[in-house]
Amino acid sequence: MKARLKELRDKSVEDLQREIVEKQKHLFDLRSQAVTEKLEDPTQLTKTRKEIARIKTLIRERELAQQTSKK
Repeated sequence: MKARLKELRDKSVEDLQREIVEKQKHLFDLRSQAVTEKLEDPTQLTKTRKEIARIKTLIRERELAQQTSKK
C-alpha cells in the first residue's frame, strides 16, 4: 500500500487525472459484472473506490499547496 501511494505521489497531476478516468471506467465495468452476477471478487468494488478517493485526495492536496504558496 505504501509503495503504491509513493508511486502516486511521484506522478504529475495530469497523470493522476488520467488514472482517475481509468479507475472510474474499471469501476463501471465491475458494477456491470456485479449486476450480471459475473463478479468473482466483490471486494474489488471497494478497493477501486478507495483508490479513486486516494488519487483525488492527492490532487486536492497539491491544489491547496499551490494556493498557499501563491499567497
